Amino acid sequence: QLCPKKLNPIFLCVSGGQNVAVQPFSDEDASIDGLSLCSSFSDALSVADEGGEVVEEAAQEDFQYKLKVYIDSTLDKSAKTRQGALDGLKAAMATRILYEFISDRRTTIADSIERCLKKGKGEEQHAAASLACLLCIQLGSGIESEEVFKTLKPVFKNILLDGSANIQARQACATSLGLCTLVAEDDILDVYATMECFESLFTRSYVREDGSRPSLNPQTTLLHTNALLSWALLLTICTSSQVKAITHKHLPKLPRLLENDNVHMRIAAGETIALLFELARDTDPYEDWEPLCDKLNSLATDCNKHRAKTDKRKQRSVFRDVLKAVEEGEFQSETIRFSTERMTIDSWVRKRTYDAFREFVGSGMNYHLQANEFIRDVFELGPPMLVDSTTLKSMKVSRFERHLYNAAAFKARTKARSKFRDKRVDVGEF
Repeated sequence: QLCPKKLNPIFLCVSGGQNVAVQPFSDEDASIDGLSLCSSFSDALSVADEGGEVVEEAAQEDFQYKLKVYIDSTLDKSAKTRQGALDGLKAAMATRILYEFISDRRTTIADSIERCLKKGKGEEQHAAASLACLLCIQLGSGIESEEVFKTLKPVFKNILLDGSANIQARQACATSLGLCTLVAEDDILDVYATMECFESLFTRSYVREDGSRPSLNPQTTLLHTNALLSWALLLTICTSSQVKAITHKHLPKLPRLLENDNVHMRIAAGETIALLFELARDTDPYEDWEPLCDKLNSLATDCNKHRAKTDKRKQRSVFRDVLKAVEEGEFQSETIRFSTERMTIDSWVRKRTYDAFREFVGSGMNYHLQANEFIRDVFELGPPMLVDSTTLKSMKVSRFERHLYNAAAFKARTKARSKFRDKRVDVGEF
């Protein structure tokens, strides 16, 4: 039985009534125990960290194994299996950075894409063309992507210019050829040659000199729209002398596309006109400026009942910005937020480039803006920023704080709007 005493040293009462003196733990003993305890704790943490690394490594190996299966399956006899493999590779490349894995297998993947483009049909060709763009985006601008593009460019052009080819495949090639040229083409003269291919398509939608319109089905119009957008994308990397020549050649004719029955073609034409005005500010003034502004203004205030409400709403929104660009040389800037960074879309050039990449990367665009060195270089964002999870967590706003902010914003917005609303006043009878 222990009997606590107030004396120092500590005494233990043992059987027989004898008191035995026991010295307390020294600082050295305490420090040794503390060290052993900390050592045990750190050992446990290191084991946990090693366990986490093992799990992560296993997950990475499993993911790479799936990618290898997808690559092998692109050569399968079944069209459905090939389609699934292409879609799987597209999803992986759109949402992750896979440069190290893809770099060693780029030739194999490019050969599979070429085979699917040549022997596949419709949706398979569309998926293969999209995968080619994602492959170039992963590899970036350099020798590796140039090698891939040299293999695929002739196939793209053959399908694009072949009137008997599947229309869906031609539409996909029109879009993919534009982006792949932007990323991987190393000769500006070849860029101009590709632009001429696109011109040979979308100029067929021009309203003729006598005012008559070409009779085209919706799928062909979509092909011409894709060709126009890709042409505008390559316009952003042309030299100033080439921009001047293109402006003189096409700016008087492009407004004819504003009369097209397809809303997507009208919007594409309007944005391309705004892009040309932005690039050619220092060139000779446009002669038919007033008729063009009148046409843009009518599209910005379009109220035709035979057009769908959603189409009219989107068209009016775009053409208000286009009109402002033509009349005042201004652009409605937009801020893109990703992780802890922000990027401002402050020009038609940057908007066309951003829209082109987002079409293929989709929801993974913010991730690529954060981690893809090539895309960060395109938008002049500098090298990727490394932010640890603790910092990210500390920057997140709590749900309650978001609720308070939204409530305050709603209250302020309601007050501001109430000033401009008509007040209904009850008027008595006289």
